[in-house]
Amino acid sequence: MKQGMAKLLLFLISLHLVSSVVLAIAPPTCPADHDARGCSDDAWEGEFFPGISKIKYEGPKSKNILAFKYYNAEEEILGKKMKDWMRFSIAFWHTFRGAGSDPFGAPTKYWPWEDGTDSLAMAKRRMRANFEFLDKLGVEFWCFHDRDIAPDGETLEEANRNLDEVVAVAKELQRSTKIHPLWGTAQLFMHPRYMHGGATSPELAVYAYAAAQVKKAIEVTHYLGGENYVFWGGREGYQSLLNTDMGRELDHLARFFEAAVNYKKKIGFNGSFLIEPKPQEPTKHQYDWDAATTANFLRKYGLIGEFKLNIECNHATLSGHSCHHEVETARLNGILGNIDANTGDAQTGWDTDQFMTDISEATLVMLSVIKNGGVAPGGFNFDAKLRRESTDVEDLFIAHIGGMDTLARGLRNAAKIIEDGSLAELVKKRYQSFDTELGAQIEAGKFDFELLEGKVKEWGEPKVPSGKQELAEMIFQTAL
Repeated sequence: MKQGMAKLLLFLISLHLVSSVVLAIAPPTCPADHDARGCSDDAWEGEFFPGISKIKYEGPKSKNILAFKYYNAEEEILGKKMKDWMRFSIAFWHTFRGAGSDPFGAPTKYWPWEDGTDSLAMAKRRMRANFEFLDKLGVEFWCFHDRDIAPDGETLEEANRNLDEVVAVAKELQRSTKIHPLWGTAQLFMHPRYMHGGATSPELAVYAYAAAQVKKAIEVTHYLGGENYVFWGGREGYQSLLNTDMGRELDHLARFFEAAVNYKKKIGFNGSFLIEPKPQEPTKHQYDWDAATTANFLRKYGLIGEFKLNIECNHATLSGHSCHHEVETARLNGILGNIDANTGDAQTGWDTDQFMTDISEATLVMLSVIKNGGVAPGGFNFDAKLRRESTDVEDLFIAHIGGMDTLARGLRNAAKIIEDGSLAELVKKRYQSFDTELGAQIEAGKFDFELLEGKVKEWGEPKVPSGKQELAEMIFQTAL
């Protein structure tokens, strides 16, 4: 009996040792429906979005929530494919780093692939999820902040090494695809060192750190084939003028931009530099308040030919404008470079970054985009996030499909308005008094006040025609 028990015990010990060796040789894998905690990036197995196929165009009558109803990438509108008008892009920070938290509540989103860390392995896994998402959605562009795609470090050198590792993964993933960044940028607003700003900080050491971080971000954007680079100065502004030398800060900001332009040319980066206006939040006043303010800044410092604007629709409403106004202002100044396609909530009053679903707003924006001949090498970046209460993985697809369809409907409507010609004719008629010899003199700057005074005496009191605003609105609404 004792001898039998000894043999059984020896067998069990041997079995345990064999099992241990097997497990050591073959590390565990993590299927897509498994809790990701404890899994390395290499151990992740299968798709990140199982059960979701590539999103197809099915037309307006389709009831499939995972299909395009209006966005048909290869369809030509006004002589250009829809995908070339749109150049849609996914924002990595909202799509893969947005966890649903707000000033009053903790995160609500726990994607299956997340392990709760900000490790390098997790960053690489997110990048793989990003490329699968882009592929299934049929989008060729993505945008990123440096610190969103890779963890920060204790030193600049460590942060740069982390970034290089994740960028290497992205470079490998994009080799066999057309996917590449629409633009990259540096995150100069979250770390405590940037509490007074980066390029406008009163502390020289912070200014230098911001320059070093931007230098690296430009390099990796260039390495990945990015077509633009964005400057968003979330903390480039002030909370109070009592302790602020605004003139000196604006001068420092301009010198920073000049140095960026010089470095861009030095490394052969041919992408566009874009500034993204925003009036406030998190600062009380941001120096790039709106499109007109930023255009004036660029002219004052001789930078108008080096930069264009990235217009964000939610920022437009925060500055008291419509998105259409900001896009049109940028267009008329020759500096429309990109559009961050989102919207805000009029009742909320802060930068809610919702997906655009207003067909009227999309149509107005597309009217300006068509007049501009498109926005390439920029595009439409979905700087938009799921609502805090939307927590299913499929919601990521539904939100982007809805946003893409909204802008596609806007393009179709704008094309109808242009092809119909009624609205353009109404506008032309409104200004027909300037389509005269005297009007041409005025528009050419070949007149003086004495000449106009003489005409008033000759003509008498002007007869002012109707502006026909209601008719213009009727024509516009008919196209929707």
